[in-house]
Amino acid sequence: MLAIKTIFFLLPLFCCNILKAQVNEITYAEKLGFPKGAKVLILHVDDVGMSFESNQGAISSMTDGIANSCSVMMPCSWVPAFIHYYKQHPKLDVGLHLTLTSEWSGYRWGPLAGKTLVPGLVDKEGALWSSVEDVVKHATADEVEKEIRAQLDRARSMGIEPTHLDSHMGTLFASPSFLMRYIQVGIENHIPVMLPGGHASLIKVTNHMPESQMAQIRQLGKMLWDAKLPVLDDLHNESYDWEIPKEFQNDDQEIQEYKAKKYIEGIHNIKPGLTMMIMHCTAPSEVFPFISGSGPLRKGDMLAMMDPEFKAAVKREGIILTTWREVMERRSKLN
Repeated sequence: MLAIKTIFFLLPLFCCNILKAQVNEITYAEKLGFPKGAKVLILHVDDVGMSFESNQGAISSMTDGIANSCSVMMPCSWVPAFIHYYKQHPKLDVGLHLTLTSEWSGYRWGPLAGKTLVPGLVDKEGALWSSVEDVVKHATADEVEKEIRAQLDRARSMGIEPTHLDSHMGTLFASPSFLMRYIQVGIENHIPVMLPGGHASLIKVTNHMPESQMAQIRQLGKMLWDAKLPVLDDLHNESYDWEIPKEFQNDDQEIQEYKAKKYIEGIHNIKPGLTMMIMHCTAPSEVFPFISGSGPLRKGDMLAMMDPEFKAAVKREGIILTTWREVMERRSKLN
């Protein structure tokens, strides 16, 4: 789950001495060698490893569908099963969905760093806090960094060198100090991080962000680029708001048509540049409702990625599909 509407919601003017940055006329996609004016897209699946159903949905979306990237929640129970699959398919684009919250009431997980090292990240049940606001209220930046590093360490010890880092529920974007630690770890380890550091047209509209904040985010994008990491121009993170109408939540065909239509509208509205589109593809079993009531919504994401109309729309719109792995390879070849 991603707290879509709250991403950057606590980001104040923390770089007051930064002059207003203008939107680059040249997109980061063009800097990476894609054609001028091209819409370049990463179709990205969040929440891998959270459950058996999350794994199955992600795998189906990337094998039978056209999703082409994903990220793993390292503190969760079903990570080993996905890692075993990944080792048989090592060319998959797999990053880390850095996880600082545990949002479901009956299915929870704790920090990999351990409670004694990161007490501010842990609630009374011994799990990570259920809300972004509680993490900001109780945790320090040092604790957040320790947990990020613990999750990266587990991934590497299990045989994954992540293609990128991103943030579960947007928590790392909810505090300036958290955001800087996230960027710092990415630069230090030479791992791309999810940050819409280009024109960020969609983020600006969906989050009602003033130009002053946009200028700061673009400055952070420049920092990442100067560290020889690829940078997103924009981020599409609206899909978790596309709830399935109750009247056809048990009809797979209706669910697929509804969600495919939403995604077709989504790709039509993206601007030229490198955009990451977030989804939560899941194949819900009879157990999943005991984890979350979001099963129909997540199933719709999976079915949309397999939908012939959506696949046709990607071609019709002239979308170029790419992955974090590819854009990092492109960035590595540049000065």
